Amino acid sequence: MTFFQLLKKGNKSSGIAALGNTALTIIKGIAAFISGNGTMFATTLHSAADAINQGFVFVGSALAEKAPTKRFPTGFGRVVNLFVLIAVIVISIMAYETLHKGWELIQHPKPTTNILLNASILVIAVIIDGLILIKAMKEIAHETRTEAKGFAIAGNAFKNVSLASPPTRLVFYEDIIATFGALLALVSIVVSYFTGLYILDGVGTLLIGVLLIGIAVKIGYENTIGLIGVAAPKDVEDRIAEMILADPDVEDIKNLRILQEGRKYHVESYLELKPGLSLALADDIKIRVRDHLYTDHDIADVTLGIFESDGVKTWGLNETTE
Repeated sequence: MTFFQLLKKGNKSSGIAALGNTALTIIKGIAAFISGNGTMFATTLHSAADAINQGFVFVGSALAEKAPTKRFPTGFGRVVNLFVLIAVIVISIMAYETLHKGWELIQHPKPTTNILLNASILVIAVIIDGLILIKAMKEIAHETRTEAKGFAIAGNAFKNVSLASPPTRLVFYEDIIATFGALLALVSIVVSYFTGLYILDGVGTLLIGVLLIGIAVKIGYENTIGLIGVAAPKDVEDRIAEMILADPDVEDIKNLRILQEGRKYHVESYLELKPGLSLALADDIKIRVRDHLYTDHDIADVTLGIFESDGVKTWGLNETTE
C-alpha cells in the first residue's frame, strides 16, 4: 500500500481540522501583524499549534493503518500515540510563548487598534472552529457507535469521548479550547477597546496560555498510557463479551483480555464450551467465534483458547479491566 493510499485512511476529523486551522492561522496572523494586538497574537499561535498538531496526527493516523509485517506483527496502531505526543510538545511551546506574551502585555498594556478587523476575524474563527468541533462530535458518535442528533451530539461527545480514537479525541479537546479561546479573545479585545482597560488584553492572552497547558497535560497523559498499552474501556469489553457469548455453543468466558492500540483492539480469550464436544467440533466453534469477532472493524487480531465447561458461571465475577 502506497503512502497516498494510507493517507486516504487517515482520521478525517484531524485532516479537516488541520486545513481549517491553517486558514485561520494565516488570517489571524495578518490581523495580529497589522493591529499588534496581544490577544490576537495568542490566538494566532493557538491556531498555528492546532494546525501543526492536527497535521501530525492526520499523518500518524494514516501510518497506523499500515498492515502488520514480520518485524512488527501486531501492526502500527501505537504510531498515532507517538505522533500525538509530538503534537503535545508543540502545544507546550506555544503555551509558553502565549504566557510570556500575556505577562508582557499585563506589565506594559497597549491600546487596541483595528477593532473591526480583529473582531471580524475572531467571529470567523469562532464559526470555523465551531464547525470543526461539531465535525469532531459527529466523529465521536460514529466511532463509538452511538446515535445522537441535533444538540444531543454535544452531550454524547462528552460522555463517550474516552472511547473515541486518539486523533478524534485530540481534535475534540483542541477545538473546545480553540472555540472558547476565540470567544475569549473577542470579548477581551472588545471590552478593552470600549473601557480603556487595556490590561484585559494581557489577561485574555494569559488565560489562553493556561488553556493550552491544560490541554497539553490532558492529551499527553492519555497518549502516554496509550503507548504503554492500556486495557480497552469497559463498554468495549462488554460489547466483545456479548459477541462471544452470542454463540450457542459457548457457555462461559474463562478469561478475556483486550489491549487497546490506537483505535484497534487485540483480543485474547479462553472460552468454555459445552461438555462432550469432539476436538474437531470444538475447533470449528473456536474458528466460528473468531470470524464473528473479526466482523467488528475495530478488532485487529483475535487469539482464542478453549476449555470444556465446568458448569460454574464465572464471567462477570472475575472481570479485570483496571
